[in-house]
Amino acid sequence: MLNPNFFNTVFVFPILNLLVTLYHVFRFLRIPGDFGFAIIGLTVFVRLILHPFFKQQLETSKKMQDLKPHLDNLSKKHKQDPKKLQQEQLKLYQQAGINPASGCLFMIVQIPVFIALYNTLSLFLSNGKMDKVLVSINNVLYSPLLKISSINPWFFGFNLALSPAQAMKWHYYLIPVVTAALQYMQAVVTTAVSPSSDVKKEDKELKPASAKDAAGQQGDFQKVFNTQMKYIFPLMIGWFSYNLPVGLALYWNIFSIFSIIQYQGISKKSLPSRQAGKLQNPKSK
Repeated sequence: MLNPNFFNTVFVFPILNLLVTLYHVFRFLRIPGDFGFAIIGLTVFVRLILHPFFKQQLETSKKMQDLKPHLDNLSKKHKQDPKKLQQEQLKLYQQAGINPASGCLFMIVQIPVFIALYNTLSLFLSNGKMDKVLVSINNVLYSPLLKISSINPWFFGFNLALSPAQAMKWHYYLIPVVTAALQYMQAVVTTAVSPSSDVKKEDKELKPASAKDAAGQQGDFQKVFNTQMKYIFPLMIGWFSYNLPVGLALYWNIFSIFSIIQYQGISKKSLPSRQAGKLQNPKSK
């Protein structure tokens, strides 16, 4: 895992060095559960690094939601001219300062970071052969001052290196329940912020048969996707947190809490009035 390849050099090694640095800081401060707090500190740091991308994604979703009435009016006005409809929609996006593709940027950026975090935490939280693991870690640290001789995996009554399935104690079973609940809350808040894809009945009646079929297929797909995100995905994450070390669930839960807070903050904001004033009213055309 710690071979000096491109991915490890660019992603894994920096994250590993940061985690060890935070561990030394909390250990120096004699804070109980120092390694657990190091994981929390690492999560917060990564969240701050990704914040610009995440904020852009949320703001784009909120603007799209605010533009929904304008887009509906355009659909009614140009229902017989798909090419004109597309042109007017793109013009509306430009006036609102929206790049529809920007929402995918956060997902693309976070994938290698998540993989690197998982690899790093999995290495630290491996249950067994810790001597060899520590030697491997020390070999890739940027400074001899960061070298470690041991890791205390205990964090407020939880062994971060054990999974609930391995621990088989009642309080460990709370971990997958909390993890699944936080994922559900995040999915609910995310669905509330994202633009609705439901098509009104009156709009469907105004569209040609082919357009109604396309809208119905899109609505069905969106409905299935939202259901998976709201129910199936939290259950999957809960199952993973049951079988994976508690330290990984700690990272995931802190990340989810930050996401929920940010989603709620964005959902309270409306499209700026100065931008809304610039939007052309489709009915006036």
